[in-house]
Amino acid sequence: MISATDLKEHKFFAAGFLFLATLILAKLVAAALAPKARKRLPPMVAAVPVIGGLLRFMRGPILMIREEYTKLGSVFTVNVVNRKITFFIGPEVSGHFFKAPEAQLSQQEVYQFNVPTFGPGVVFDVDYSVRQEQFRFFTEALRVTKLRSYVDHMVVETKDYFSKWGESGTVDLKYELEHLIILTASRCLLGREVRDKLFDDVSALFHDLDNGMQPISVIFPYLPIPAHRRRDRARARIAEIFSTIISSRKTSGKSEDDMLQCFIDSKYKDGRATTEGEITGLLIAALFAGQHTSSITSTWTGAYLLCFRKYLSAALEEQQEIMRRHGDKVDHDILSEMDVLYRCIKEALRLHPPLIMLLRYSHSDFTVTTREGKEYDIPKGHIVATSPSFANRLPYIYKDPDTYDPDRFLPGREEDKAAGAFSYISFGGGRHGCLGEPFAYMQIKAIWSHLLRNFEFELISPFPENDWNAMVVGVKGEVMVRYKRRRLSVDN
Repeated sequence: MISATDLKEHKFFAAGFLFLATLILAKLVAAALAPKARKRLPPMVAAVPVIGGLLRFMRGPILMIREEYTKLGSVFTVNVVNRKITFFIGPEVSGHFFKAPEAQLSQQEVYQFNVPTFGPGVVFDVDYSVRQEQFRFFTEALRVTKLRSYVDHMVVETKDYFSKWGESGTVDLKYELEHLIILTASRCLLGREVRDKLFDDVSALFHDLDNGMQPISVIFPYLPIPAHRRRDRARARIAEIFSTIISSRKTSGKSEDDMLQCFIDSKYKDGRATTEGEITGLLIAALFAGQHTSSITSTWTGAYLLCFRKYLSAALEEQQEIMRRHGDKVDHDILSEMDVLYRCIKEALRLHPPLIMLLRYSHSDFTVTTREGKEYDIPKGHIVATSPSFANRLPYIYKDPDTYDPDRFLPGREEDKAAGAFSYISFGGGRHGCLGEPFAYMQIKAIWSHLLRNFEFELISPFPENDWNAMVVGVKGEVMVRYKRRRLSVDN
């Protein structure tokens, strides 16, 4: 017979069991009725906790991307100290990266390390609305009517520079093109005053600014190291120089055909004129954006042409045909006719984009779908990245992706459009595509059309490698060539 105590305990147990069952049932019902929980996070890169992701990242992001893309697919996340970086590889998943509005994916948080170099009040030190207006100033300064006058300066600088070469000799092509690019950029962007009177001084100051952007600067841009101190001194001196130039132009009322003048004349929507500090910062940003890309790509273009005689011959034949129509004249419209040279440059840039990673900061959750149909939820607070260096060599987009083949861009092939708008991302794309792309192509065409018409070259050093240790990935070591002056014949 059950005692009163046993009965009480049995009732207590039954009540407890019923309560627990009810609680579980309630949770199941709530889970069924509630919105679907986010459970589709991208796979994580395996690494030692806390610093493992950082170590792999610092060893080389492209090596890490290559390994993890094979294992994890086109979307994956790596922990770098206290940050989660989610990579999108391929046009199918990078569409949102390039097209998302600033309120969802922004540049400002991830590019703050540029502020000490560019200066206060410009680009990544201002809110999006102001930055958009400043980008409008860049757009106006690079429209076709302005490009025409810039090309004239490029042609003059190129002819003058190579007129100082002898009848034959041996040079480091990388050094020569770097020096010429800064000369042409100085004339087109910084102005006649800098080019004619202050070039050596300003060039040295920009060298200190450039060297002040070290890998450690990305994480600690204000760390009191010697490179940063030289950077800050150079930035202050550049501001003084341009303050004097801007004041002189305004006082004299004299106008020039350069980007400096465009920025002086620019006004915000509320009618406010640009300040001297803003003008200086915008010029520095323009020079940094273009100088490295143009010098690096012009060097790679030359190295490939000298190794692939088929494409060198095609480029020479194109120059001969253009010379038959236009003689020795070179201007914006004539450079625009150089389709073979354009494809040779574009292919070099596909294989060696100077910016190996593009970054954004996620302000809201969003979902991406891979080409295999998998969906991943990307949480707010992630840094989102894509890699032109890796994406530009995807084998399902590009045939023999590691081979230099400018003909892949010919009508009928057009591999750069094979998988949609973001199959080729050397200049970024979407909302933040590079505004200076037309300028860069014109600059490199102006240089190489002159070289093809006036010199024969032989590459005498080994084919160059990437300099992965640089902030902007360029050409490692010297690119030694033997040259001989000759006039390209247009006879059939």
